[in-house]
Formats: sequence, structure tokens, C-alpha cells
Amino acid sequence: MRESTSPDVFVHPALFYASRYEYLAGTVPFIRAGLAAGEPVMVAVPEENLDHIRAALGVDAARVQLHDMGVAGRNPGRILPGVLLAFADAHRDTRVRIVGEPVWAGRTADEYPACAQHEALINAAFTGRPAAILCPYDTGRLDRSWLDDAYRTHPTVRTAGAAFASPHYADPLAVAAGFNLPLPSPPAHAETIAVEFHSLWALRRLVTAQALAAGLAPDRVADVTLAVNELAANTVEHAGATGTLSVWTDDKQLICQLSDNGHIAEPLAGRIPAAPDQDGGRGLFLVNELCDLVRVHTRPGATSIRVHMHR
Repeated sequence: MRESTSPDVFVHPALFYASRYEYLAGTVPFIRAGLAAGEPVMVAVPEENLDHIRAALGVDAARVQLHDMGVAGRNPGRILPGVLLAFADAHRDTRVRIVGEPVWAGRTADEYPACAQHEALINAAFTGRPAAILCPYDTGRLDRSWLDDAYRTHPTVRTAGAAFASPHYADPLAVAAGFNLPLPSPPAHAETIAVEFHSLWALRRLVTAQALAAGLAPDRVADVTLAVNELAANTVEHAGATGTLSVWTDDKQLICQLSDNGHIAEPLAGRIPAAPDQDGGRGLFLVNELCDLVRVHTRPGATSIRVHMHR
């Protein structure tokens, strides 16, 4: 099949590759076609693949905005607002072309549901916007179920020798909702505190103390304290004024989970920037910016948000 090249059409293909050769054969011509058309081009992929693309492009690499997705997209919830939409919004008057690889072999099982939601929600966030976003998937190292999900989150699929409409592409919001999964209960050793207006100071003190004990750098301590305070303030203002915060550490990270009686009805909450004149709607966006991973489970009458900060 031939994908539309109209400047007014959004396309979002998955690229399945099994070797470095197939990776470069799928990404480099895509990049060069954008440069030849005068389109702004960005590449956001894990560091190893970024190095391969940079070397293959040679002097043309200077014409491409390059990002290590392991840094820029460490938190999958940050990719859409902070990487993709930020680039598209900076070039509103023209079509943009992006290679974005949010799912790689180093992703954890905790991170993956947020990655899959991200891939599905790209289709909703970019509807009607002039852009092409190519998402590579390593068929040799990724879990089979993750590859199956790529068929559901991408309207088209490319391989080394073909391009075709995905037979399993599904409604983006329905797919994202399928990853709105219950979170495991906090461990028995977690410290727990009630969330209410008069406890916000104690909540901040608890998170700061736990973050320092976990060995986080001072700026990271400030970030997680601010993020949890933002979630708690939203609970007080919007979710019946009460909730519960649990804080614990494992060998790799500090984890904080806030549960309350609220419901986040907007699937893109926290993943698109609020309009300048919008009243509210910035809390979860800020939390995504500050933390290494944000997982959300929400339903009418109950929401849990879990934030992770790597040690």
C-alpha cells in the first residue's frame, strides 16, 4: 500500500525491524524524504539507535533535531506533551516528520502500559494535524504481546519489504482504556498518611524524608515532593477533600501512591498541555514532567496515581 503524502494528513506507521540494517533501511529514507520536502524532522529514539541514525545521516544529522528517548521519554507520559507536541507546536505552519521509539527492550513491565497508552493516544492527539510519526519496534527483542499491541495502536505497519494497513488497528480511546489497569496494593512496609487540607505539610515532610533516605539527589527530592503535593492538592480540591498516600522504596526507586474518590474522565489528562486560558488541568501534566514514571488507574468513584523516582 502507499501511505498518503498529503501535507494535511496525519500518518502514524509502526516499523517492524529485526536488525540494524532493517532499522536504518526503514528510518533513514523516511528522514531524508522529510528533509528533501523541507519538513522539520525530529528523531527521538534510545541512545544506541540514535547513534546509528546519526552516523548513517552523516552531515545531514545537523539538520535533524535529535533526542535520546531514554532521557526525553524516560516517563512515557511525558513523550506526547514534552517531545512530540512540543516539536509540532514549534512548527505549526508546516508538516512535521518524527521518528519516535517509545517502546524498546529496556522498558519494564511497570512502564509498558503507559507506553501502550501513549502510542494509542498519539492518534487522538494528532488527529487533523499535518504530521508523520514513524515508530520502530524491535521484533527480535520485544515481547510478542507488545508487538501485537503495535498493530492495534498504529493504522499502518511497515516491514523490510512491505507496507500495509494494520488488520487490528482499533479505536485509540478504547485501546488506551484497556491499559487503565488496577495497580498492585502498596506493600505492608509502606508508610501511609491520610490526605486532607490540614495534613499537606506532614505529607510533604514524609515524602521529603523518604526521598532523602532513598538517596535521591536534592533536586530530585524537590521534584517528587512537589509532584506528590500537587496530587494531594488536587485531591483536596477536586476529589472529596480526602485520600490516602502510601510511600515506600525498593532497591531501585522511591514510589508514592495517592488514592482518592475522584475520577479522571479525560483520557488525555496530563498528556497534552493546558491552553493558556484554561482554568486548571495542569496538575497531572506537571507530575508527568517531574517524575520518572506515572501510572494511573481511574474509574468513577476511585482513582489511584502511582509515581516512581529512580534512585
